[in-house]
Amino acid sequence: MTSFGDLLGPEPVLLPGDIEAEAELLAGEKAAIVAAAHPTASVAWATLAEEALADDKAITAYAYARTGYHRGLDQLRRNGWKGFGPVPYRHEPNRGFLRCVAALARAADAIGETDEFARCLDLLDDCDPAARVELGLA
Repeated sequence: MTSFGDLLGPEPVLLPGDIEAEAELLAGEKAAIVAAAHPTASVAWATLAEEALADDKAITAYAYARTGYHRGLDQLRRNGWKGFGPVPYRHEPNRGFLRCVAALARAADAIGETDEFARCLDLLDDCDPAARVELGLA
């Protein structure tokens, strides 16, 4: 079990997720349709970005991941995140955002944007030290 912070640090943010978007993706709906119907659902943007990366479309993946990343930041802030602090990977609804950060890192690396790649890895480490391993970026 991952341990977060100390008594002086912020509490972990546990996003509520988007139950409808998650259910549609699990039922096999195309990620583009889910993202159009639920544009605030980072999980849909993460899926689009991961599909684009698998298809060697790094610029497209970058755009999808960046969109999901920003949608996730909005959700995090609405749920008390102040720009730092734990966002545990073990909490399933947090994974859409964290997957977007990982996809953004991969896309940035693929196009040679080394500063963005490093920032994404740092953000993953700050959110949850286990996230990089879980997302295959260790």
